[in-house]
Amino acid sequence: MQAATADQNSSTKPPSRPLTDNARFLGAAMLLPAVLYIILLVGVPFILAIAFSFTSVTTGNPDLKFVGLDTFKAILSDSQFLKALINTVIFTVISQILIVLCANILALALSQKFPGKRIIRFLILLPWATPVALGALGWWWMVQPQYSPLTTIGKGLGLFLPNAYIVYLAPNRLFGVQVPGPSGSYFLGLNLTGLFVILVHVWRMLPMSTVIIMAGLTSIDHEIRDAAKVDGANFFQEYWHITLPLLRSITAVAMLFSIVFTFTDMAVVRVLTLGNNDTHVLASWAYFKGIEGGNLAEGAAIAVFLLPLLIAVAVFMLRLARRVEVH
Repeated sequence: MQAATADQNSSTKPPSRPLTDNARFLGAAMLLPAVLYIILLVGVPFILAIAFSFTSVTTGNPDLKFVGLDTFKAILSDSQFLKALINTVIFTVISQILIVLCANILALALSQKFPGKRIIRFLILLPWATPVALGALGWWWMVQPQYSPLTTIGKGLGLFLPNAYIVYLAPNRLFGVQVPGPSGSYFLGLNLTGLFVILVHVWRMLPMSTVIIMAGLTSIDHEIRDAAKVDGANFFQEYWHITLPLLRSITAVAMLFSIVFTFTDMAVVRVLTLGNNDTHVLASWAYFKGIEGGNLAEGAAIAVFLLPLLIAVAVFMLRLARRVEVH
C-alpha cells in the first residue's frame, strides 16, 4: 500500500524543465548584455569622473592626489565656466520652447490625412537619423561667407551686391547682461552664432519630440474629440481644453529626453563655433578643459557639476508626468 502511494506521488510530481524554459532565467539572460553595456560604458566612466573631480590629475601628472573640493572651487571661480553655465541654461530654455511649439504643430499636421504623408514623415525624421557631426557640418558650410548657398541665392535675386560676402555668424551682441567677474566685468548673452547654434539644435531634436507627441495623439480616443465637435467646440478650443491636457504627460517625457540631450550635447557647438568662448556650453567647456587643455580634474568636475542639475530636472519632469496621469 505504501509502495503504491509513493508511486502515485512520484507520478504526480511535475517533471523538471530545462533552463531554456525558465522565464526568470531567460529574462535575466536577456537583460545581462544591456546591464554589462551600462556598467562598462556608462558606469565605469561615471565613477572615474567622480574620482577625478576630487583630485588634481592631469595628462602630464596622472597621480590621483586627493584635493577635496578644491577643483570645484577652481571651476566656480572661473568666469568662462559661469559664462558656459548661463549659455547652457539659455540654450536649453530657448530651444525647448521652440521644440515643444514646433513639435506640437508638426504632430497635429502629420496626424491628418494628405497626399505624400509618408514622404513628409520620412523627410522630417532625417535630421534625427543623420549623424550630428555631418548635419552640423552641412549647416556650417551653409553660412560660410564665400561658399554659402544663401549668399548665392541672394545675389541671384538681386538682394546682395555681386562681390558681397555676408558674414552670417557675426559677433553682434543681441541680448545679455554685464556681470562682474574676478578680472573685471564681462558680457553674458547670445550673439548671432549662439542663435544659429540654437537653430541647428532645434532642427536636430525636433523629429524625436514630434514622434513622441504623435504617439500621444494616437492614444487619444476619437470619441472625445467627436463629442467636443458635437458640442460646438472649434479647433483651438478642442486643442486647448482636450488635446493639450491629455498630452501633458507625453510632452513632459519628450521634454525630459530633449533637455538631457541639450545639456549633455557638445557636437553642435563644437562643429559650428570651433571652440568659440562666447558660445561654450558646459559639455563643450568640459571637453576643452579636460581633453584639449589636459586638466582632467577640472574637466571631470565640470561634467559632474551637471549631474545634480539633470537629476533634479528628471525628478521634476517624471513627477509632473505621473501627476498628470493620476488626474
